[in-house]
Amino acid sequence: MDFWRVMVLVSWVLSVRAATSPPSPCDFPAIYNFGDSNSDTGGISAAFAPIPPPYGQGFFHKPAGRDCDGRLIIDFIAERVRLPYLSAYLNSLGANFGHGANFATGGSTIRRQNETIFEYGISPFALDMQIIQFDQFKARTADLYKQAKSPSERSKLPKPEDFAKALYTFDIGQNDLSVGFRKMSFDQLHATMPDIINQFATAVKHLYQQGGRAFWIHNTGPIGCLPVNLFYLHNPAPGYLDQHGCVKAQNDMAVEFNRQLKDRVIKLRAELPQAAITYVDVYAAKYEIISKPQSHGFADPLKVCCGYHVNYDHVWCGNTATINNTEVFGASCKDPSVSVSWDGVHYSQAANQWVADHTLNGSLAEPPIPITQACHRQ
Repeated sequence: MDFWRVMVLVSWVLSVRAATSPPSPCDFPAIYNFGDSNSDTGGISAAFAPIPPPYGQGFFHKPAGRDCDGRLIIDFIAERVRLPYLSAYLNSLGANFGHGANFATGGSTIRRQNETIFEYGISPFALDMQIIQFDQFKARTADLYKQAKSPSERSKLPKPEDFAKALYTFDIGQNDLSVGFRKMSFDQLHATMPDIINQFATAVKHLYQQGGRAFWIHNTGPIGCLPVNLFYLHNPAPGYLDQHGCVKAQNDMAVEFNRQLKDRVIKLRAELPQAAITYVDVYAAKYEIISKPQSHGFADPLKVCCGYHVNYDHVWCGNTATINNTEVFGASCKDPSVSVSWDGVHYSQAANQWVADHTLNGSLAEPPIPITQACHRQ
């Protein structure tokens, strides 16, 4: 075979290999997260009352601003892309923003709510406010980076060029549904969904205009499976609960929310030509461990690990109350590692890790790419 035929053959083999080989891993220098308590690493604790023990005991050995016994999915995301855990934007002490910032706060919604956090725990930092905080953070860090007099000062600040290379993560929408269940009929809530989804899309488009290019978007989980739904429910009507004990109508609403969110993400890909946007089906992962807990090493998914919930008496995790003249503390169960629910509203570290392990590999993502390749537009 002559030289040129050999060269043509080699180039063909290389081109085929390039076409079939996976994209190279992304080198994300930072993560910017937006969301609610499912991904809050200390924001609501910094703004209001700190989260008490035994929260955090399973990993941090003390409260760490997380509504969990340990790590959240966002913590496992940071581990997977080899970055430190995110400091909350609102945390004024000990924060390091060199590798990103977390704007999520417990109780946050996509749409602003006309009530205070002291009524129903809804955060004043809705998604639009988190975006405003991000803009302020970005502008302020640019100034501070220029003014920094030493490498050690700069080390706690993101490099200005890192914003375009960062990963932008979202986990929000669950509280919009919970507020809707409390205030509206299902028909009314359904009618508000396009506006909720559009406000979410507006936030993504704004971050794109600010230079963001890689977006990792969680849908919302099976809210009807949260044990808190059963605390005050007695003798439900036939068909109210599904075969796994979840409130069927609430899960149906979450599924509809996720359908509209996915449709809007598809449109965003067309509207933002340089963006890599990954839609992640967290609902499927969470419902899997709730519907088949024993197959995945978990106990009863509707049983709460932390807190005292007996008959009509409820003492929330970390709180103390007097019941029948006896002081009762809402303590942790003996083995949180087999619990799906930590406190009736939030998942345990073990459940978060399971969900992370089954979503960060891309198997429940659209497009089906692992988070380590989420900077590549498909």
